[in-house]
Amino acid sequence: MAVLSFIDFFSTSIQRVAISTVVNICRKLPSESPSLFMDAVPILCNILQYEDRQLVENVAICLTKIADQVCESPALLDQLCRHGLIHQSTHLLNLNSRTTLSQPVYNGVIGLLRKLSSGSTLAFRTLYELNIGYRLKEIMSTYDISHSVSTTHPINACSNQVHEVLKLVIELLPASPEDNQLALEKESFLVNQPDLLQRFGTDMLPVMIRVLNSGANVHVSYGCLSAIHKLTCLSKSGNLVELLKNANISSVLAGILSRKDHHVVVVALQLAEVLLEKYSDTFLNSFIKEGVFFAIEALLNSDRGQKNQVSGFIQGSADLSQKPATKETVKCLCQSFEKSPSSSSKTCKIENDSVYRLATRIKESFFGPEVFNSEKGLTDVLQNLKDLSVALSALMTVPVDAHVLHDEKFFSIWNQIRERLNGRESVSTFEFTESGIVKSLANYLSNGLYQRKLSKGDPECDHLPLVGKRYEVFTRLLWSDGEATSSVLVQKLQNSLSSLENFPIVLSQFLKQRNSFAAIPNGRCTSYPCLRVRFLKAEEETSLRDYSQDFVTVDPLCCLDAVNQYMWPKVNLEPIESVEAKDQAIECQSSQLQSTSISCQGESSSPMEIDSVPSDAPQSQGSQVEDQTQLPGHGSGSEQENASSSSSEKEDALPRLLFRLEGLELDRSLTVYQAILLHKLKSDIETTNGSKMSGPHYITYERDAQLEDSSENLVSPRSMEDDEYRPFLSYLFAHRLALRLKGSSPPAYDMLFLLKSLEGMNRFLFHLVSLGRINAFGEGRLENLDDLMVLVRPVAHSEFVSSKLTEKLEQQLRDSFAVSTCGLPPWFNDLMDSCPFLFSFEVKSKYFRLAAFGSQKVHHHPQHLSSSNVHGEGRPGTGSLPRKKFLAYREKVLESAAQMMELYGNQKVIIEVEYNEEVGTGLGPTLEFYTLVSRAFQNPDLGMWRSDCSSFVGKPGEHSGVLLSPSGLFPRPWSGTSTTSSDMLQKFVLLGTVVAKALQDGRVLDLPFSKAFYKLILGQELSSFDIHFVDPALCKTLVELQALARRRKVFTETQGDSLAAKCDLSFHGTKIEDLCLEFVLPGYTDYDLAPHSDNDMVNLDNLEEYIKAVVNATVCDGIQKQVEAFRSGFNQVFPIEHLRIFNEEELETMLCGEHDLFNMNEVLDHIKFDHGYTSSSPPVENLLEILHEFDKEQQRAFLQFVTGSPRLPHGGLASLSPKLTIVRKHGSDSSETDLPSVMTCANYLKLPPYSSKEKMKEKLMYAITEGQGSFHLS
Repeated sequence: MAVLSFIDFFSTSIQRVAISTVVNICRKLPSESPSLFMDAVPILCNILQYEDRQLVENVAICLTKIADQVCESPALLDQLCRHGLIHQSTHLLNLNSRTTLSQPVYNGVIGLLRKLSSGSTLAFRTLYELNIGYRLKEIMSTYDISHSVSTTHPINACSNQVHEVLKLVIELLPASPEDNQLALEKESFLVNQPDLLQRFGTDMLPVMIRVLNSGANVHVSYGCLSAIHKLTCLSKSGNLVELLKNANISSVLAGILSRKDHHVVVVALQLAEVLLEKYSDTFLNSFIKEGVFFAIEALLNSDRGQKNQVSGFIQGSADLSQKPATKETVKCLCQSFEKSPSSSSKTCKIENDSVYRLATRIKESFFGPEVFNSEKGLTDVLQNLKDLSVALSALMTVPVDAHVLHDEKFFSIWNQIRERLNGRESVSTFEFTESGIVKSLANYLSNGLYQRKLSKGDPECDHLPLVGKRYEVFTRLLWSDGEATSSVLVQKLQNSLSSLENFPIVLSQFLKQRNSFAAIPNGRCTSYPCLRVRFLKAEEETSLRDYSQDFVTVDPLCCLDAVNQYMWPKVNLEPIESVEAKDQAIECQSSQLQSTSISCQGESSSPMEIDSVPSDAPQSQGSQVEDQTQLPGHGSGSEQENASSSSSEKEDALPRLLFRLEGLELDRSLTVYQAILLHKLKSDIETTNGSKMSGPHYITYERDAQLEDSSENLVSPRSMEDDEYRPFLSYLFAHRLALRLKGSSPPAYDMLFLLKSLEGMNRFLFHLVSLGRINAFGEGRLENLDDLMVLVRPVAHSEFVSSKLTEKLEQQLRDSFAVSTCGLPPWFNDLMDSCPFLFSFEVKSKYFRLAAFGSQKVHHHPQHLSSSNVHGEGRPGTGSLPRKKFLAYREKVLESAAQMMELYGNQKVIIEVEYNEEVGTGLGPTLEFYTLVSRAFQNPDLGMWRSDCSSFVGKPGEHSGVLLSPSGLFPRPWSGTSTTSSDMLQKFVLLGTVVAKALQDGRVLDLPFSKAFYKLILGQELSSFDIHFVDPALCKTLVELQALARRRKVFTETQGDSLAAKCDLSFHGTKIEDLCLEFVLPGYTDYDLAPHSDNDMVNLDNLEEYIKAVVNATVCDGIQKQVEAFRSGFNQVFPIEHLRIFNEEELETMLCGEHDLFNMNEVLDHIKFDHGYTSSSPPVENLLEILHEFDKEQQRAFLQFVTGSPRLPHGGLASLSPKLTIVRKHGSDSSETDLPSVMTCANYLKLPPYSSKEKMKEKLMYAITEGQGSFHLS
């Protein structure tokens, strides 16, 4: 009290010292005399209203300690509440509070409210009267669920915000034991105040169910279910029943009952039982329709009645920044939300047969034979869909060449499916999944190819043109009524995938940072523990020798192929004779060691000195450690790529070993860690103990008789005679779903393939629809060339994003070990490789930076992962990388760029530009340099891009001219006979390097590439229909000519040449011969399409040849050298293949930032005002009005003036770092003559207080126009 009595008279700094003293006193409070510290509570509660963050946080800690000390005394807790502690604490939880607390203290305040509510009826009543449910709903709604992962020890009071919120929610929903007077009082209060409980449930129910659907970990899922269960037991309101019904709690329960954790299943069954007991009429039919009953049947028919302990290894997250709790504090999951510690904290309260007994009781009580028969009682919808699925499967027996019959039957079946999906009676997720429709549809469309492991030359690949035809027909049917049906089908598949998928989130706490020695494959020190493995020769193996009887340490992040290279010389009975072969084996070992599922350049632990090898390391490995210390570090991306390819070639020269763990083959394409992890996850558990991962493991080896075909691309270029569908089929099959996904969950595999098919159809919609109309015109079903126009709209890309999988990957990326060493679970890489569209752009951006640049470019602190990311995806934090300054010359921008890339292009450094004879340096000049380089590349005099005489801005003869193509920049075609300028190709090499370096450093470019060029960057093939994104008019003409050529071909094949000549083959009333088309590329008379042809004019006989030649010149051979040059330049910085996870729009956003510059409704939220200005200052209001009046070009100029770049990074103004700041400029006596000035490195605008808006606009435009082009002191 002596310290606190005069606290208001102290300065802020003295107040902080005083409160720090109080904090230290509160750490050791006396238990016998509470009055000594209770007298200080009123003063402490009053200080909670202060705005100084440090003061408020320390006071919150003091009050938490006091509450801990008196938690067993209801009277003292009531006394705390009477001093206003509840009111002040709930005010601090307000997201708009003036005082922002740190995360641990914020969680501590929530925990304080829980302790007060637990022991005080007054606190319990006050929280309900203050509508605490609304505040908790806000916290759970705005706090990213991806951050809700529990730590390894979820009982840590300050470890997790959502966990603390759920503990408070559960405390506010009391149980009713007869011997607990406090609980009876709380329940009586809720019975007498039903409106308060209803309001609380209305706030919390929807958000908790949303959390359950979002891929929350097992701890959070258990907490949400427990809270919903208690709320359902207490509530007597029909309103809550409607909320549960509207949130489709039946579907949620069906999905949860398929999970493997014993605790979550038990509480889900308890909730289902309560709902059926209290509201049977409402939920009985819904439980049947949504599959709850079938899930209960599955529980009874399986052996999942056995209890599974929760280790926190899977479905959780390890936070290595927190001190690990002691072993004594680890609770069983069923006790993790209890208020008081238990001496038997490791003892599970749930009996072994709880699941079986509960499921049996529910079935006998509510799903008796008189209500439901599982064999005959299918719903009408499910039975109808099953029949349609069977009919679709039967269609596979129809001969493949009976195209007309296939189309007619498929049309009939699909129309019935569509009517059912769009009908009045909704189709539940369970009915859609259980019917088999997805499997039948995927099997028919792909002709069964999607679930087979095929290689080039397989006879089944001959049916690929047939597969393309089926997809074209399906596209036409699916989009026949616009995008409505396709959108419904995508949503059904997403819901089904969320219900079926069981991809685990894998923690790596057993691989915490500590030095270890890995004997295999290279004998090296690692900064993480190694796996203890004993390699045993298979019993039936006779051609190999025994390796060793002892356990050895294996690097968990090396590939099994590297283990193969190490093991083979040691177990082979026939010794390697040649020195060259020995060297080859050794080189393979060293190169394979660095191969992981994600190539993290420079992120593997560096080789340590020999002195650092542990003393218990085997002496026989000494020479290998010496060799390892001599190895160079990771090189550039291209060097790694070359090393990888060369090592794979050498690997094929040596025989392969087959490794098995517990009789099951390990996947050779994975790291040892991933392969063992995948094996563990196949067992019937939802969690895996970390200690089991570290070993010991017994792995058998035998000789692999079959050599694996490494080729995945079934649709190689020119592999099909009819290549109309090749770009689409190449996209669909080039990166196929890993068959191991099928092994873990066949239904989910079917869903994934059909989603991939729909996303491919959506992506190639213009291509497939145009092709269908060309075929229709050729067959006479369309008569007018104008009918070839495509007006269908694709489904929004966001509809293909799975929020649940995205949240799971967000959680996985927060595992520090996985990020720092790329030790990620295999499903992560499989889905990102084959189905990247399932994930949001934000999580793909993080994955990309991890894969391409390593963990230095991935942030782990919550502030960097939240929506309010101060860096944004466009400008990632790069403080851990070294910085290099470069002197640039404005008059020689491209020459400066070439020199800069030559010096630093392949180095992991951040480049900062300064200009010759200018004083400015840092972010602003660097961004302006990239902008100047972007404009220099658009100079039409370079001859790099397609253009015409009117498509550039500026005077043609001046270098200031900038090409302005409506469809974006696309390479100018050069014929094979022309002498393509080597200087022009070097420009493309430089462009590729600049683009890659800009992506690496997080700089925004001002390069408006066309969508077709982005597709080339992503490694996709282009077709005639992609010319639509280059030259729409040319594409329209080519499509019409293709239709005429197709009609002539069809009539010739069916009716002969004589009748074909009589059909209408005119081009809008003009004969092809009368068009006087020459065999030259339209717009490029110097590009000869047929240099050796005798006939230079186009006619019906050579029309198809002419079309192919134009397409080839425009998007294939004519631009091949330029694209190869660009890719070679790009690969000098990092492998361009890392970009493949993005689509064209996302890649443009990554490279060029946002299209929309200002959203005027949000400008005030993302601009900071300081040094004399506030948001309501008249000059500020005038500036905002001026910005609103600016057109797009003026906005671009303003942005370049303030930031150095005319574009904003992804996320817009919210992602601008530093934040755009506007301050008052104090200059001469007359501010009317001063000009605005900026500090671009800080995004800092110094604005004089002009007397009028007109004067401000005049001066601002003058400064923007005349003030650019140099950096000097302002």
